[in-house]
Parts: sequence; structure tokens; C-alpha cells
Amino acid sequence: MDEIEIVHRIGQLVDDEHKLEQSHVGAPPSAEEVAHLQEIEVALDQCWDLLRQRRARRNAGQDPDEAEVRPEGIVEGYQQ
Repeated sequence: MDEIEIVHRIGQLVDDEHKLEQSHVGAPPSAEEVAHLQEIEVALDQCWDLLRQRRARRNAGQDPDEAEVRPEGIVEGYQQ
């Protein structure tokens, strides 16, 4: 995925997240919807991480196409 595709994917995930959150204003989401929200959050973290990797590799004179999606356990363990 190149940067444009990653940014588009981030936009889609954010839209999905907002739709899901807004569909339950005033009512609690189901367990399935909570799980789906968590999946979206992980996918967003992975996309942002991949985008940062690609930009860092390019700035360092390396091939951005060698950046890879990191597993959930890694991206979810980052300090904010």
C-alpha cells in the first residue's frame, strides 16, 4: 500500500468508527459492536504505524515499500 491508499483506508476506518459510535447515542452497543470497534481501532493504529514507517524510510533514503504492517501486539503496545 502506498501513502495515498493508506490515507484513504484511514478515512474509511474513521468513517466506519463514527457511524458505529453514532448509531448508539443514548444506548449501549452490543458485544459484537464493541468487538468491531476494537478491530477498527487496531486497524487504525496499524495504518498510522505503516504510514509513519513509510515516511521514516523515505526520509532516511530507504525504500518505503519495504515497510510492513506490524502485528496488533506491537502497535497496541506503543506509548502515547
